[in-house]
Amino acid sequence: MCLTGVDYFSTLGYQPGIAFLAAGFLSPIATFVLVLLTLFGALPTYSRVAEASPHGQGSISMLEELLPRWKGKAFVLCLLGFAATDFVITITLSAADASAHIIGNPFVPSSFDHPILLTLVLLAGLAAVFLKGFKEAIGVAVGIVGVYLSLNVFVIGWGIVHILEHPQLLPSWWGALWAQQGSPLMMLAMALLLFPKLALGLSGFETGVAVMPLIKGDPGDDPAHPKGRIRNAKKLLHTAAFIMSVLLMGSAFTTTLLVPPAAFKEGGEASGRALAYLAHQHFGEVFGTIYDLSTIAILWFAGASAMAGLLNLVPRYLPRYGMAPEWTKATRPLVLLFGAITVLITVLFRANVDAQGGAYATGVLVLMTSAALAVTLHARDRRTERLAFGAITVVFVYTTVLNIFERPEGIKIASWFILTIIGTSLVSRVLRSTELRVQGVVPDETALRFIREAAGASVRIIANRPDTGQPDEYATKLREAREAHHLPEDEPVLFVEVRPGDVSDFRGTLSITGADVSGYRVLRSVSPAIPNAIAALLLYIRDQTGKIPHAYFGWTEGNPLAYLLKFLAFGEGDTAPVTREVLRQSEPNPLRRPRIHVG
Repeated sequence: MCLTGVDYFSTLGYQPGIAFLAAGFLSPIATFVLVLLTLFGALPTYSRVAEASPHGQGSISMLEELLPRWKGKAFVLCLLGFAATDFVITITLSAADASAHIIGNPFVPSSFDHPILLTLVLLAGLAAVFLKGFKEAIGVAVGIVGVYLSLNVFVIGWGIVHILEHPQLLPSWWGALWAQQGSPLMMLAMALLLFPKLALGLSGFETGVAVMPLIKGDPGDDPAHPKGRIRNAKKLLHTAAFIMSVLLMGSAFTTTLLVPPAAFKEGGEASGRALAYLAHQHFGEVFGTIYDLSTIAILWFAGASAMAGLLNLVPRYLPRYGMAPEWTKATRPLVLLFGAITVLITVLFRANVDAQGGAYATGVLVLMTSAALAVTLHARDRRTERLAFGAITVVFVYTTVLNIFERPEGIKIASWFILTIIGTSLVSRVLRSTELRVQGVVPDETALRFIREAAGASVRIIANRPDTGQPDEYATKLREAREAHHLPEDEPVLFVEVRPGDVSDFRGTLSITGADVSGYRVLRSVSPAIPNAIAALLLYIRDQTGKIPHAYFGWTEGNPLAYLLKFLAFGEGDTAPVTREVLRQSEPNPLRRPRIHVG
């Protein structure tokens, strides 16, 4: 819960100020609407996500499974753009708010009043920690969250007691609110319109699911569906949501009534640090400094949590899709890449917390909308659940669209990430198209027997495009091959047939089945890329028999460029030259490469 909390609970550092700037004296009511969405929208949704992905895959993985082929992968790439927006802005916004707390502390010299430079120093420190290794520091999260929550409970609790002891504060607030809105109906309507700007208070649920592999289950849990772990993950989500809901309401109420409106504005004493302002004003500079240090620590760790999320997210999808080089599985290059991006975002937004709020909210809301959609699709056979989660999805869609309309900078940053991810992914996919792409070959008993018996003579393989599967098909193909390649009449041959599978997949295991069709021995398989599958099978046959196999192809009639594009898009085309190129890249020794014959 504390690993989740460094992201979720740390929003208390800046949420009250953003809420007041967005809703003014309506902030407590708009926050109440947000709390309702948390408890009756986000919490049920992510409880279902925890059930469906108990190993920490999250809602993106659910959508990948529910939407097959390129449709699902395209959707995932778009969501990765929004997830990158969420995590990157979490890092930059948290660092910027930590800088605001440092600069706002009375004990800090005025020479530190350079928010951009100070934020960049914090970002550099974060990158340095990840370049060295972060595992040792994670245990500190428990202490940081415990101290931070205790201090916030104390400050907010004191604020509520202070308001109750000074009854004139409530009528004064209500009068200002009435003057601002005019009627309770207008207050409710405006709260429904404004609460999407407060969506930063919803962050943390995706992280709560991501940490599920760390959660202890029951001794007899089924690894595929560990009920104990799922139950305890739901406890984590419920506990975090209830704690945050209480603190959100308390912080919105106390800061709205006790902090002067002018102090919330940019450059004001409460800008980005409303609760810290109360701590300094009412408990002295020493206590306020302790509160600042606690806030700075949790905000810095929130950035660390987001960086860990990025380092987990990219290697999980893009290399598997063939849409990123293999070096993206390594931590250090990714840390340097994301570090450079956070520097750019910080400079563009001038380390301004309020300016980054819209982009952060957009990333959070899109991920929550996708989670609600995934849960709705997952419940398609259960009508009541489907309708309930469908309604939640509609609410999240409304919230997301309204936030994008009000603060379009979020969709601009997300679009930049999406276009960059898709562009680099397509280039990477093209550049890696002639990799072997097969992680292992698994023949059945018949196929293995055919391969071993073929080792008695020269191993000759005839590539055949699958058609009727009748004996006449293989007789004709064998006659054509003997004529084109001058094959001896008395030497046995094996036929190889590869049918195109899900071309959106990049790599996997190649399953081979053997079939005897009236004496013609056929090895059959399904693969997203036909030349790569044939190359992998030829290398497997070489290793099993100890002999260099010879594979025979016919020339493909047509434009070579058109067939190249067909191979990149659909995994098939001019098979012989691509198979030879895959073998060249996979086996550096020419004398050990299977031979490719075309005629």
